[in-house]
Amino acid sequence: MKTPLLLTLFLSFGLCVAQAQTGLEIMKKMDLESKALAESSFSVMSLTTCKFGKKQNRIRCIEQPRVKKMESAQLGTGAGKLDSKSISILLLPNSEKGIGMLSYSYDDPTKDTQSWLYLSALGKVKRMASGSDDEAEPTSVFGSEFTTEDMETGKVEEYSYRILKTTTFKKRPVWIIESVPNAERLKKTRYAKTILWVDQERYLALKIQTFDKRGKAYKQLAFSKVEQVTGHWMARSIVIINQQTNRLTKMSMEKIAPGVKIDEDFLSQRSLTDFAFREKHLDQLRKQMH
Repeated sequence: MKTPLLLTLFLSFGLCVAQAQTGLEIMKKMDLESKALAESSFSVMSLTTCKFGKKQNRIRCIEQPRVKKMESAQLGTGAGKLDSKSISILLLPNSEKGIGMLSYSYDDPTKDTQSWLYLSALGKVKRMASGSDDEAEPTSVFGSEFTTEDMETGKVEEYSYRILKTTTFKKRPVWIIESVPNAERLKKTRYAKTILWVDQERYLALKIQTFDKRGKAYKQLAFSKVEQVTGHWMARSIVIINQQTNRLTKMSMEKIAPGVKIDEDFLSQRSLTDFAFREKHLDQLRKQMH
């Protein structure tokens, strides 16, 4: 699902316009909007992960949640800034401070996302599986239920789309859109089908349901705390529920500074291993956030 669960944005001008648009046209607009929001941004986020159970028909953690806090920077690159480079560095817990992940994502469907993980305890950078191998497991983002695939944008034309219906969800007008990967994309993804509940006025996914290659429900994502940032709508809270492992992760956007100045050299493997180099650039970004 080469569409990042927290960056699925949509726009519409009413029901008559909604009916005139195809699923592909809507998804293309979504992709452009999500890239515009994350074109050059610096953020502080937390990831809260736990095993869950149901009590009184509500999902609750049944173990002590693992909470991780991180700083992240993302920059649009390449022609039209359709590609992206991003880096995330853990701040908490202290035992994992300094662990970092670097990712390069490409709009070109022939190029797979490249990701590297730096383990501070070992002092080594490890190249992560790209997902081009059908047997490779998707790379988890710092042990959460989010994977690098969930966080990606682009490659919209590797899927076919069908608008199943127009309705309301959480008192918002939405399209319900089915997304199915083509044969080549299917070799690189764990998601054989995705259903999206898309806000017609704000270009924002309010809910996403994915299915595995056996047709079984896989992951469900819920988006909340929606607000507008520099003219683009975003969800500051995303909960992803793995329905096969009974584990969930809540991603909370604590702070975000869009339109910051980011040196592209910062988005490199050197930042994973060179503490002084990394902190120099992070300090510059922290000042822009304040």
